[in-house]
Amino acid sequence: MKIVVLMGSPNKRGSTSILVENFKRGAEERGHEVEVIDVCHADVNPCIGCVRCGYEGPCVQQDDTRTIRAALLGADMVVFATPLYYYGMTAQLKAVIDRFCAYNSSLNSRHLKSALLTVAWNADDWTFEALTAHYKTLVRYINFADMGMVLGYGCGTPSMTARSRYPNEAYQLGKSL
Repeated sequence: MKIVVLMGSPNKRGSTSILVENFKRGAEERGHEVEVIDVCHADVNPCIGCVRCGYEGPCVQQDDTRTIRAALLGADMVVFATPLYYYGMTAQLKAVIDRFCAYNSSLNSRHLKSALLTVAWNADDWTFEALTAHYKTLVRYINFADMGMVLGYGCGTPSMTARSRYPNEAYQLGKSL
């Protein structure tokens, strides 16, 4: 299976990357191919809502979204990886998702598997409610098959994350595919 991880953390060596590395290791041990796309350091503009794509054509913006689109349409699974920013995903990852509108039908017809990897400093039971609701809506709308979520409560620093159970949960999720 070909898996594309949309890495939505601007911190290349942060807590989110710890989950991604462990997920990748587990998936690769099972023989899957994993490509991590660093969306925070890619050239991705926000959707301007012009609809010249007709929701299935090329986007008028010439940026790295073309590469991301090709990767996703050639994949079997997409993993959304993001730290929690004000109870949602990072703006950089959201910009990539907003640009899905230019290939919405193609994504829908792929029936991709999906997963969510996320971390937050907070450990309150409601910490991830808004983010998981958004993720579940994407799964439903784009016809993804949810394979699981790793919700890293209390992962405010990489050292806190490394000592937590969440790297192993990410590894086990990758290994379970």
